[in-house]
This record gives sequence, C-alpha cells and structure tokens, in this order.
Amino acid sequence: MLRFPILSIIIFWPIAGSFLALAASRRPRLVRWVSLGVTLVEVGLVAYLFFLNLKPHSGPLGTWLLLEDHPWIEWLGARYSLGLDGISLMLIALTAFVNVFCVLISWEAIAEKVGGFFFFLLFLEGTLAGLFLANDLLLFYLFWEIQIIPMFFLVGIWGHKNRIHAAVKFLLYTLTGSLLMLIALLALYIIHGRETGVYTFSVYQLVQHGPLNFTTELLLFLGFVIAFGIKIPLIPVHTWLPDTHTEAPTAGSVDLAGLLLKTGVYAFFRFAIPLFPNASGLFGPLLFVLAVGGLFYAAWVALAQTDLKRLVAYSSISHMGMIVIGVTVWNAITLNGAVLQMINHGISTSALFIMVGMLDERLGSRDFAVLGGLWDKMPVFSAFFLFFALSSLGLPGLNNFVGEMLILVGTFKHKPAIAILGFVGIAFGVIYILRMVQDALFGERRTEQEVWDVNFREVVILATMALAVLYIGLHPGPVLGVLDPAVSRMVQETAQFALLRM
Repeated sequence: MLRFPILSIIIFWPIAGSFLALAASRRPRLVRWVSLGVTLVEVGLVAYLFFLNLKPHSGPLGTWLLLEDHPWIEWLGARYSLGLDGISLMLIALTAFVNVFCVLISWEAIAEKVGGFFFFLLFLEGTLAGLFLANDLLLFYLFWEIQIIPMFFLVGIWGHKNRIHAAVKFLLYTLTGSLLMLIALLALYIIHGRETGVYTFSVYQLVQHGPLNFTTELLLFLGFVIAFGIKIPLIPVHTWLPDTHTEAPTAGSVDLAGLLLKTGVYAFFRFAIPLFPNASGLFGPLLFVLAVGGLFYAAWVALAQTDLKRLVAYSSISHMGMIVIGVTVWNAITLNGAVLQMINHGISTSALFIMVGMLDERLGSRDFAVLGGLWDKMPVFSAFFLFFALSSLGLPGLNNFVGEMLILVGTFKHKPAIAILGFVGIAFGVIYILRMVQDALFGERRTEQEVWDVNFREVVILATMALAVLYIGLHPGPVLGVLDPAVSRMVQETAQFALLRM
C-alpha cells in the first residue's frame, strides 16, 4: 500500500493550482504557464498509478485497487472515503488528459479575466476527479454539486452572445435534478439507519443491506435517475445541452462533452443500479426507449442544424444514447463497451469541439453558410477534422468502432431487437457526419475571408488526440484490461438481484 494519499493529491492538486492561477491574475502569461504546469503534473500523478501494478484488495468498504478512508462527519456517519478501481482510474486519466488540452486551446482564445477563467477550469478538474473517486454518497454529492459552479461561470462569463440564458438554463436543470437526488439520498440514509441502527453514507454498506420495500425503492430510484438523466442527458431533459454547448467557450464545451456528461452515466451504473436493482429492472424498458429514442432523435435534429457547434452538440446526445443502452443491458461485454465508449467519446467529440473553436477564432462564425472549401485553404486542419469525424461515425480501426461493437454484440445476446435498432442508429448517424464534412471541408468556398492553417500548438493538441484515437482503435486490449476486472466484479456482485436481465 502507498504511504501517501495519492488519490487526495489528485483531487486537491488542481484545486490548489486554481488558487495559484487566481493569485497571478495580474500577469496573464504567468497564469497560463501555471495552469499548464498544474495540468501536466496532474497527468504525471495519474500516469504514476498505471505503473504501480496495483492489485485489487477486499475490505469492509468493497474491493479496490486503492482506498483512502478517514472519519469526516462522524456523528452523521459520513466518511472521507475514496476508492480507485479500473473504471475510476480510466475516467480520472481522461479528466487529466482532456484538461491539458483545455488549457492549451484557451492559451490565446481567452484574453480577458484570464486568472478567473483558469481558476474555474482547474477547480472543475479537481471536483471531477473527486466525483469519480468518491466512495461515500455524501462526499459524492458534494463533488456533484460543486462541479456545477465552475461550469456555470465558465459559460456565463466567457461564453458567447446568449451566454447568460444558457448558463441559467444549465443551472436550473442541473440543480433541479440535484435537489431530487439529495432528497432520495437522505431518505435512503434514514431508512437504512432505522432498519439497521447504523447511519451511514457508505455505498458498499447501503448496497449490502439488501432490497428495500419496492414502492420506496422506486421513489428513491426516480430521485437519483432524474438527476443522472439530466446530466447524461436523456430525452426529454436534454434541451439544456445544445444551448450550453453553443454559448460555451471552447474549453467549456470540451469539459462538458468530454467529462461532465460522463458523470451522469458513471453515477447511474456506480450508484443507481446497485442501490436500486429492482426499480432499475422495472424501468429498464423505459430506459431502452429513451436511449434508442435519443440515438435517433438527436441524429435527426443534427441534420437540421446550420451551426457546426450545435450539430456536434446533438451528436453527443446521440452517442450518449448508445452508451446508456450498453449500461442498461448490464452484462460484462456491454458495460465494458459503455465505459470504453465514454472514453472514446471524451476524446473524439472533444477534438471536434476544439476544431470548431479553431474555426470560430479564424472566421468569427460556425455557420455552414460561411464554411466550405476549407480543404484548399487549411489542408492540415481539414485532414484532422476528417479523421475525427470518421472516428465519431465509428470507422473500423478507430476508437469508437471498438466501443460500439462491444455494446452491440453484448446487447444482441439478450436483446437482438435493441441491437438491430442500435446498429441502424449508428448508420443513421453517418448521414449527419458526412453532411458535416461535405459542407465544412469541400464544395464551393462561401467566404473570401482569409484563414490560416493550424499552428504548432494546435498541431500538438490534435496529433496527440489522434494518436489516442488510433491506439484505442488498433490496440484496445490494454484499456479493456484495466476496465474488465472492475466491470466483471460489478456485474457479479449484482447478479443476485432479479433486475438485471430486462
């Protein structure tokens, strides 16, 4: 076991760095370098975990590669409990990886209130790491709530023309869901305490208590799943996402698509299904309908978009629908595919948002009426854009193909009709991706405005992300090797319940 609290360091290092950036606000250049240094150190800390050759160990709080557990609010039964398994390891790695690029893409794009911007960006990184590591429901809820604040300000202060409207809409949706989850969380805490005499927020102990009264379980499950469904987002509680993406600065969109949407899916399979298995089973068919509906609906609406960024935003909803299908089927194959697809989406869609931001910097517009003929003027940019677009549509050899195939194969074993619909949904998505590529890169040039190709900093960002896409697409074994033990254990631990094969 490690003698120093590396999980806590991974959480609080970016938060400490955010205050360093704020303290240097009067020197914008220093703020940028401090922020880059903080994110690179965070990548180093997470990378260190991969070299430790950690082995799972079981205890009274579950089975983890690493566990930090200390008294927190003892009279309330809350503990400062952090747990690392293969799933959380890959998600904090994604968090660290993506935030380096958030700093780099904001290097020149953010020219006002630079210290405040990087303060919120780094603070958000720390809270996301805490959310993916929390093993206590109250601690999880704390990080879940805090992450809303920096995103609200990133959109509301540094966003585009309608940023206030988008930020307030984001806040109202997410806070409504969070309030319902808090009520359900406290009710679960009280019920468990009255029935066992032990008042605790430990997820493992709450799961071990066994099934609740079905009506009670159903009501509590709804409180959790509405909060998580808003964040994923599932239809019909998705309308905040396109508006927020459209108005957010590029780094805000990258963090939102690459990381914040994943918190809803992560919380759903980490907490909602194990805590409320029978209610999950009852709602399984409805979740299938919402996931498949989102897959098709978002793809259809994406076709009608005239704003490139809004199109990519709707594509996120479609991709998240496929991930929810993988979680809801709940077997080792689909769950591995769903978590892998969370990582894939975090890379590929983040890259597309980054490139949309680059176009906005150059043209001052993301409208298809202005785009067209970019391949002749920006060949390197266009090649990268085509590459990430092909990754997004699931071209064999690239990362999304692996995750989607795992979800579809695992689904076909138990729900062939759903798998067929999922396959058709993917094929349907090819249409808007090809339309995006055609309208943006090829055809007749629609503006005489001068544009320039990518610079060295931008090439570093895009090339690194492209290598990650290729690595997972061509050699997914190491990533799945990290994920599979935790996924298989999660499926085995819930196999006793009557839920899971809907």
